[in-house]
Amino acid sequence: MTCCSFFFKKKSNRKTKGHVDIDDEISGFHNVIRYTYKELQNATENFSRDNKIGEGGFGSVYKGRLKNGTVAAIKVLSAESSQGLREFLTELNVISAIEHENLVQLYGCCVDGDSRILVYQYHEKNSLAQTLLGRGQSTIQFNWKTRSNICIGIARGLAFIHEEVRPHIIHRDIKASNILLGDDLTAKISDFGLARLIPANMTHVSTRVAGTAGYLAPEYALRGQLTRKADIYSFGVLLLEIVSGRCNRDSRLPANEQYLLERAWELYETGKLVTLVDTSLNRDFDVEEACRYLKIGLLCTQMMPKLRPWMSTVVQMLTAEIDLDDKQITEPGLLTELMTYRGEKQKLDEFSSKLENSSLSSDNMPTSCATMTFNSIYDRSN
Repeated sequence: MTCCSFFFKKKSNRKTKGHVDIDDEISGFHNVIRYTYKELQNATENFSRDNKIGEGGFGSVYKGRLKNGTVAAIKVLSAESSQGLREFLTELNVISAIEHENLVQLYGCCVDGDSRILVYQYHEKNSLAQTLLGRGQSTIQFNWKTRSNICIGIARGLAFIHEEVRPHIIHRDIKASNILLGDDLTAKISDFGLARLIPANMTHVSTRVAGTAGYLAPEYALRGQLTRKADIYSFGVLLLEIVSGRCNRDSRLPANEQYLLERAWELYETGKLVTLVDTSLNRDFDVEEACRYLKIGLLCTQMMPKLRPWMSTVVQMLTAEIDLDDKQITEPGLLTELMTYRGEKQKLDEFSSKLENSSLSSDNMPTSCATMTFNSIYDRSN
């Protein structure tokens, strides 16, 4: 097992209550290079629009070349973000302490006045959201072998942070736009700004709900009780997206087909699950394996969190090291159904409206693939 040290320094008495002495915090992080603002300004040609490769609620990401010639992805957090500092420190704390083939590599950071910048290894292939799900925006050929390797890589990365690292790490925002692709199309889990640590002696942590609509486990979205099983639910949705080649919601489709998870369950019950596999594969895939992957997606998204398999078991099922028992699959947890059951129709209508009208562009997703990053469906405090 891997044991990592995570640093949570006591706030300096020199600062007013609620203010974090960021230099004191960062001094505790190992393997983090400190860059100057001028260095990163030069690397990105003064943060030129031509070098911008992403934008969202967190801020902007630029492609830049560091002094040593290394090409990097430079993430400039928005100064207006109320949670920017906390997420900045969380990401530094988590990703600087661990290393794995399927996790994004952090080079360092910059703190200069109100500027908070993270510097990562650059991946030319971009994210799954912009390639596999962003139709027409990529020349990558996502054949079945490539998709299989990506699924297994993501699962291995999650198994590592969920089970090998101490304390365990819950990512909280597993989604297509947070899966980057290496030069050899190796999956890299990125963006640990919302991550939470959970000690081995705790079953869950209570926290404000954060993440992305469509990937949120219903029990977490409604109660704010966070466990590793919430990440596993998100992975299950992502697994369905990778195999089907479509977003978790597509408003261009007929009403009964718009929600991917609902559609997958319907096809599973009627014995037609194979029809969900991406047609762009032109039937050039292993039918048994593809259906097994879809069933694993359903296992991971079951209504009862305790029934969802641990990520190490998911890896073994994906690689066929252990068999999948169809009898283990029960109905998935659907947020829409739970909210309606709880008599919160108005909340559901408001939630769906925000989802449909979301203009968040960091994922570079087709407009029909509505996704929304949010802090809470309800008003909650930490």
